[in-house]
Amino acid sequence: MDDLERELGPLVDLEDDNNSSDDNSTKRQKRNSLFVLNPMCAEASGETGAHQTQTVCLKKIREAMLHHRWQEAAEYMACFPQMLENRSASQHYKELLWRMCTEILHHFPNSTMEDYMNIYERMKHSGVKHYLMICLEHSFHLLLHGRIQDAKQQLTAAESWRYGHESAAQLHRSKLIQAYRSLLDYIVWCDKKATNSENNHLDCNNDDQGMHNYFRQASVNLQEILKNPGIWDPFILSYVDMLEFYEDHEEARNVLNNYAYDSSFPPNPNAHVYLYQYLKRHHAPEKKLMKVLKILHVLVPSHELMLEYSSLLLHSEKQSDIEKALGVLLEMLDFACWRSNLDVWRSLKAVILKLQIQTDWQNAVGKKMADRKDWWPTLHFTSFHASKDSVENPELWEVKASLTKILCPDRNLKYSTEQETNDGEKHQASETLAKKSI
Repeated sequence: MDDLERELGPLVDLEDDNNSSDDNSTKRQKRNSLFVLNPMCAEASGETGAHQTQTVCLKKIREAMLHHRWQEAAEYMACFPQMLENRSASQHYKELLWRMCTEILHHFPNSTMEDYMNIYERMKHSGVKHYLMICLEHSFHLLLHGRIQDAKQQLTAAESWRYGHESAAQLHRSKLIQAYRSLLDYIVWCDKKATNSENNHLDCNNDDQGMHNYFRQASVNLQEILKNPGIWDPFILSYVDMLEFYEDHEEARNVLNNYAYDSSFPPNPNAHVYLYQYLKRHHAPEKKLMKVLKILHVLVPSHELMLEYSSLLLHSEKQSDIEKALGVLLEMLDFACWRSNLDVWRSLKAVILKLQIQTDWQNAVGKKMADRKDWWPTLHFTSFHASKDSVENPELWEVKASLTKILCPDRNLKYSTEQETNDGEKHQASETLAKKSI
């Protein structure tokens, strides 16, 4: 709504505000139809005080939308359709009307598909700069109502649309339209694949050919789209899914590798996640898996796949990989979201147990904990955490208690104190049993 407030500024500067317009605009009758032209506003728009009326109506619409009075907002919006034909109105102003109209329609209880069609068609031709984006939004709305073919028709028409000299912005939007049209081809392809798998009739040649046609249409465009640096996650996944179905594994690997490692693309953790998941599905060597996760660890050290990365490092034959696994898990626990995760603490304990085979394991742990010793106890080992874990998750309490003296040997922590008491009691009990047995 801040954009709406900024848009009001230039309009107010043109004419002095007239309170009588405000009074007249509030004297209206409730109507059920959407965006029916209000005679008062239509008449005022031809007067010299047009901008005064528009400013008042914008303020009223803003107030009604903020308080979710959608019927009232729709009635005030009836004052603005004539502005779409006003050539002197800025493109930003027309975009503002487009956004407000669709927002009101989304919340209006009696809105119909015909209302949306009328608004979108009218908005498309009100300003060429927004034509492609309005077509894209229109197709999204059709998709939400299950009208896939209508949505595809919208994007197909937009894909061939051109206006004047093609600017960089227009080219970018055209690429976006092309990408989403290919995504709809993929959706149709998925539907046909599901239908073919359910049907057990003997002659499937026609259905398979129809599927392959949609695959060709989608893949040709997706190949072109993926040459443009950007974040194309859903399109990548769609393309790889089709390539896997047709067992073109080499192309699928190339696509995922380029998406993850091409320096012209922006850094994208998901690209490395998709590559790792693909390699894992096809039983790639552990070295390749660790190579992918190593980069993901640099980008997102708190990622859930770091558990798998630490596991791979732990089972590696290199001794240095155990220390890497320790660092990976400690970095995960640096983030509060993993503080109470039993799997992470178990993995950390397993790494330390394996690390203790080395003679200098204390130095290895000390190096990793050197920068953490001042704030880790507050993050993980306070008396509050001890009491909470002992009640809610005793197993977690036990794992953490066994690690306190290893991770923070210079601190007297609640976990370690209780653990030492428990250990002493267990030791006394074992001695008593031994004496009785003698």
